[in-house]
Amino acid sequence: MSDPSAVELRSVSKVYDGGVKAVDGISLKIPRGKIVALLGPSGCGKTTTLRLINRLEEPSSGAVIVRGQDVRQQSEASLRRSIGYVIQEGGLFPHWNVNANVATVPRLLGWPRHRITDRVREVLDLVGLPESRFGRRMPAELSGGQRQRVGVARALAADPDLMLMDEPFGALDPGTRESLQDEFKALHARLDKTVVIVTHDIDEAGRLADEIVLLGHGRIIQEGSIHNLLERPASTAVTAFLGRRAKPENHGLLG
Repeated sequence: MSDPSAVELRSVSKVYDGGVKAVDGISLKIPRGKIVALLGPSGCGKTTTLRLINRLEEPSSGAVIVRGQDVRQQSEASLRRSIGYVIQEGGLFPHWNVNANVATVPRLLGWPRHRITDRVREVLDLVGLPESRFGRRMPAELSGGQRQRVGVARALAADPDLMLMDEPFGALDPGTRESLQDEFKALHARLDKTVVIVTHDIDEAGRLADEIVLLGHGRIIQEGSIHNLLERPASTAVTAFLGRRAKPENHGLLG
């Protein structure tokens, strides 16, 4: 039977110059087709862990396996073009219009122009920004929520099976953030992608993720569903983190 994991980290550590250990011996499997949240406070290692998956960071030890192959055996360019990547505010190129931003990866992959045009139109429709209205707009002409939708569309453009999302909704106002979280969850149900999302917000993790990986000081301190973490915290560190941020009523734990 084949391994159902899309991504696996095997005893992975990342040590920077000066001996700063951002990731400390993490072993983790990301199941195919699921949304997994890397959760924790600033400095806990969650963004570094995410960046190890697409080789924006290289491990100091251990192995990162994507689609059954060590990432060090894959070219950085081909690996990154095969993975959707979304950051805060979408990370759009400010001097390119929406169409050009969304077309970035298909163009790098050498798709024919007509195929790129059709795909840009398709993914903009998926995220609720019709190409006829938004395609020629510049990023500065969009709201924060619209820029984030464009960022998601760009990540989806080459139809990757794996998406990485680094605090994608963190810069938005609460109403827009919750609306986009719900839209993304519905979109994921239709597209069946594997998603790894970094967040410091327990409510966002609970809203979006099938499984949460709670990090502290570069290590995994608990894994499980939002219900597992809230009902059966593994340590006082887990209780302290969740207690400051969790709203149990948001996760169906209160009647």
